[in-house]
Amino acid sequence: MSTSATTTDPELSMTDFQLHDETTAPEASQALLAQSQKQNGMIPGLHAVMAEAPGLLEGYKLVHELFLNSSFDKDEITVVWQTINVEHACHYCVPAHTAIAKGMTVDDAITNALRDGTPLPTAHLEALRTFTLSMVRERGNVDEGAVQEFLTAGFTTRQILEVVLGLSQKVMSNYTNHLAQTPVDEAFRKFEWQEAAVTV
Repeated sequence: MSTSATTTDPELSMTDFQLHDETTAPEASQALLAQSQKQNGMIPGLHAVMAEAPGLLEGYKLVHELFLNSSFDKDEITVVWQTINVEHACHYCVPAHTAIAKGMTVDDAITNALRDGTPLPTAHLEALRTFTLSMVRERGNVDEGAVQEFLTAGFTTRQILEVVLGLSQKVMSNYTNHLAQTPVDEAFRKFEWQEAAVTV
């Protein structure tokens, strides 16, 4: 049985977004949700919301896999994801990616620094966060100096474009969660996060 995702803030008037399962989703989303269930042992709330628009869910899943298979390592992938999640103040994705990072055996020091807005363990990862933030805040219009600093830190032109790939994925998820106020899944609730914790 499906439910609705609604805001918990009485000051906001939000449209209800349905949380679909395999029985209520549009036909084109049903196999995608079955795949989510198989891979995760549940249907993540984000996927349940996205299922209303099959193209969005399919596109999100594809871009997710493409970014996982980018030239970034697991620590770098986590930095790109969580930098954007925190910058966008995504109540759902920050805890979800905290759990994902643990599953990828990313050092908690990296995750905590990203969540708390404190310095990352290495200058290399800090350069990646800085560049990713510039891409988000400047909407891709970063100046040549920022590009050169990123390259000097040991990254490549390919990875500049792969930040765009990761950002594309996070726009899909973060914006969906803002609109739907997607409830944080039980599996992620112990990692709940609030924007007020950020000091960057």
